Amino acid sequence: MKLTRKSKAKGSILIFGAHPDDIEFGCGGIAASESLAGRTLHYVICSQGESGSFTDSKTRQKEAAAAAKINHAHLHFLELDGDAKLQIQTRHCLTLAKVIRSLSPEIVLCPTTVKNQHPDHYKLGEMVRDAARLARYAGLEELKGFKAHKIKHLFFYALSPSAEPTHKQPLHYDISSSGVLTRWKKMMLAHKSQVKSKKYVELQLSRARVAGLSSGLEYAQTLFCEDNLVISTLDTFTSSARSF
Repeated sequence: MKLTRKSKAKGSILIFGAHPDDIEFGCGGIAASESLAGRTLHYVICSQGESGSFTDSKTRQKEAAAAAKINHAHLHFLELDGDAKLQIQTRHCLTLAKVIRSLSPEIVLCPTTVKNQHPDHYKLGEMVRDAARLARYAGLEELKGFKAHKIKHLFFYALSPSAEPTHKQPLHYDISSSGVLTRWKKMMLAHKSQVKSKKYVELQLSRARVAGLSSGLEYAQTLFCEDNLVISTLDTFTSSARSF
């Protein structure tokens, strides 16, 4: 990934994934909804999926590119330690902070930090969380040349039920629109090597259905936040999940 001081995208969303299909399966419905609403999206994938069981890294990169194209997202690959080898290191946090500064997003999404999941997922989540702080520290010598940037929100997405935090209040994002669902399905199906091997699409749609029904919606995806959310009016909330 080539970093530049000038590649700013005001009001954009930056989504980090450890592997080429993480974004589509973990928060693809939300990404589709935001893209259809006119948001600029940047995807940063931190491995090429080379340790996977079903195909090679070149195929996975092509599939990720196809999925990103469907959602009109800007795709970037960032090599850290490699698939299934990611380690939490300060130098990686600084690299991720450079990415945040370079793209200047308003909102950042990344995997949850729950440990009962693929180790690359929670390790990346922890480092993105730290990088979001480092990105705003203007005095860091290692980040000179990239203007300090403070994001508005950091949200975490869960790739599986076991990755959902039990101690944080979930935020349910309504993805019931037929246009959103249609695009999300296409995005997931773009990962042909993965969906033909396991029922990933059915799993994620089922999770979204349960989250939606529990909130009085048709479909919803869940985000988690580690910080207090601040509002200026109670009209900020669309509804509350009081259906059952």
